[in-house]
Amino acid sequence: MTEIIDLSQEIYEGMPVFKDLPQVKMEIHNSHEEWDGIKNPEKKTPAVHKLELGEHTGTHVDAINHMAKQYEGHSIDKMPLSMFYTEGICLDFSHKKPKELIEPNEIEEACRKENLTIKNGDTVLIYTDHYRRHFNGINWGDGPGVSAESARWLGEKEISAFGVETMSPGVRKVSNKEVHRICGELGFTHYENLINLHLLIGRGRFRFIGFPLKIRGGTGSPVRAVAIFEK
Repeated sequence: MTEIIDLSQEIYEGMPVFKDLPQVKMEIHNSHEEWDGIKNPEKKTPAVHKLELGEHTGTHVDAINHMAKQYEGHSIDKMPLSMFYTEGICLDFSHKKPKELIEPNEIEEACRKENLTIKNGDTVLIYTDHYRRHFNGINWGDGPGVSAESARWLGEKEISAFGVETMSPGVRKVSNKEVHRICGELGFTHYENLINLHLLIGRGRFRFIGFPLKIRGGTGSPVRAVAIFEK
């Protein structure tokens, strides 16, 4: 039996987005009443919505060309699909407070506690419980994050990606910019705004899937991220 756990936020108008990124706008573009020729209906039933949003909306993955200008051309549509279909593990950092860094020795300790090993090509998910505690609240933009040293440590293990519940993989104005640059340098990526990571703790390895849209020249893409357990 297959169990699929949804790790993705909803996308909706008014949802929080990072800093000055595009706000999400959503409206009815075509209604069933319009298609049926009904004039001045009391209610419009959506047949097609018009969406306006940025590539880095909600649960999303960053392309390599997002990491720094020297990676121009390494867009989301050119990244191998194997990076988004991997084995995964989830590590518990729910004790971390807003703006706290996660260091390499702490990742090693979290692996020991769960009896897990980070393998080549893995996706490593970082559970901090920041989503359930702070989503859309005053501390939402100030989550814990990996340090630059941790990003390099993970990249040198040749993982495909790591993923966080927060809006940025590092701590803003501390490690975040450097974390992005290291991902570009070492050729791996990260997911942001994941949810339901608490459902993965203590369960070992799983299949992780986070396919992006095939956006020509894209710097990232929303994904429907899932963890799959085969029973």
